[in-house]
Amino acid sequence: MPRKRIFSRLRLRILTVNVIPLIVLMIGILYLGQYEKGLIEAELKTLEHQSRLYAGAIAETAIRPQAVPSFSEDPSAFELLDQLSAPITRRLVQRLGEMTDGRIRVYDLQNGQIADSDSLTRAGGMVRTMPLEPLIQDGIGDAHHAFLGWLADHMPSPLSVPVYPEMDHAKTFPTMVQALNGETLGKAWRIKGGGVILTAAAPVQNLKQVLGAVYISQDGGSIKTALRNVTINLLSIFGATMAVTFILSFYLAAGIANPLKKLSRAAGQVRQGKVVAEKIPDFSKRRDEIGDLSVALRDMTTALADRIDSIEKFAADVAHEIKNPLTSLRSAVETAAIVSTKKDRDRLFAIIQHDVQRLDRLISDISNASRLDAELARETMGTMDMRVMLGHIKDHADVVLKRRVKSTGKATQIAIMLDLPENGSVRVQGIEGRLGQVFSNLVDNAVSFSPNDGSVRISGKKEGGAWVFRIEDQGPGIPENKLFAIFDRFYSERPSNEGFGHHSGLGLSISKQIIDAHHGRIYAENIYNETGQKSGARFTVILNASD
Repeated sequence: MPRKRIFSRLRLRILTVNVIPLIVLMIGILYLGQYEKGLIEAELKTLEHQSRLYAGAIAETAIRPQAVPSFSEDPSAFELLDQLSAPITRRLVQRLGEMTDGRIRVYDLQNGQIADSDSLTRAGGMVRTMPLEPLIQDGIGDAHHAFLGWLADHMPSPLSVPVYPEMDHAKTFPTMVQALNGETLGKAWRIKGGGVILTAAAPVQNLKQVLGAVYISQDGGSIKTALRNVTINLLSIFGATMAVTFILSFYLAAGIANPLKKLSRAAGQVRQGKVVAEKIPDFSKRRDEIGDLSVALRDMTTALADRIDSIEKFAADVAHEIKNPLTSLRSAVETAAIVSTKKDRDRLFAIIQHDVQRLDRLISDISNASRLDAELARETMGTMDMRVMLGHIKDHADVVLKRRVKSTGKATQIAIMLDLPENGSVRVQGIEGRLGQVFSNLVDNAVSFSPNDGSVRISGKKEGGAWVFRIEDQGPGIPENKLFAIFDRFYSERPSNEGFGHHSGLGLSISKQIIDAHHGRIYAENIYNETGQKSGARFTVILNASD
């Protein structure tokens, strides 16, 4: 009996096969670093472009010549040098800061920071502006969205950027060093809390002379938001696909595993001896492999049940047939012990010898019949020429009749005629030895029932895709109510002039068994003359043609 499992292995395999692609998708979600890197690179290029534009605008409007002490021998001497005007630069930076989300700072070569877009100039001095926290809107999003957001926030990012350093002095800050050397550079930094800040610095130049630098810093929250939204969308798709996959997998598994489990349980009951075809579930309406398996199991169980019934009947028939000669043998043996005359004793010994021969012949025929199915299953069918085989059977029957004349001294005029098409082959698919056994038995029976001046006719005719062979005699025919019973085991209907016990009654039964194994048909019928009287018997054998 199959072992009961809470979760069948077949269902697990189906689920695993369907989930593997989703796992691959999930692994892809974990590696969104390339997408994040692309967003950062695009933002940095934009910041670099802005920083160059701002630096150019400042160079055009905020550079003023200023008198500075000269390094000549005259201490009162001054010279005019181009420098950034702090007031003009501040106003310009504040105006530019209104048009961007980033923070703009300008540094010169002498005084350090001279302008900051986050600082406003007022009568009381500089006022620093701080960005407001985003408004929290109640009722937006549900627990599902919040959970996906929490997952997105806690998913690892493979992007590696340096930590944002504190700016002690412009001349020591990495990007500012590059800008003061005349280069424009953008860079991404990691800040505390896991956020990203983007920076870009460009030199403020006048005739290739670097007078300062514009430094733009921008919070990478938009990148984080975009990445977070993409991750949430992918997680939503993954979750929905996973749910659909589980539902479809369980539906598919239920449509496969459950019927197989029922068939397996029913097969276990058959194995335990409960051979009933109705116990096998009928899934023939499915029109798939499971339906085919169900039909095959039901057919197999039916055939097995029929086989068991046949074996049981055969065993009962064997017991009955053996019991008759044994009863006669025992009676003769018991009587032989009390008879006194030699004549009676010889008669009893003749009965004993006849019964022993009858038992020997019966047991031999029973043995052959019991092995027939197994032997037919092992033997291979091939193409055979029935013209040759039937010719040999006719010749053999003629020889037997001639020997009978010599041994008995009685003349016999039984004629055996073979009537087959003159042209073309007479080929069938079958086992030559077994089919020869069938036709030999039918011809022998026809000869034994024919009168001395009668005839036996063997004919063959192709009808459609089959060959129809007929063996006809001119004997007394078959009782109408026995036309089917003559193929039963141990049924014996012999001529009146034949001694009792010379046949076991298995010949026609074996012949039908062989023809059934060839997927053919065999049946008997009577022949009637013009006056409506029986004029013989006809046995018909139908076999599949091989050409």
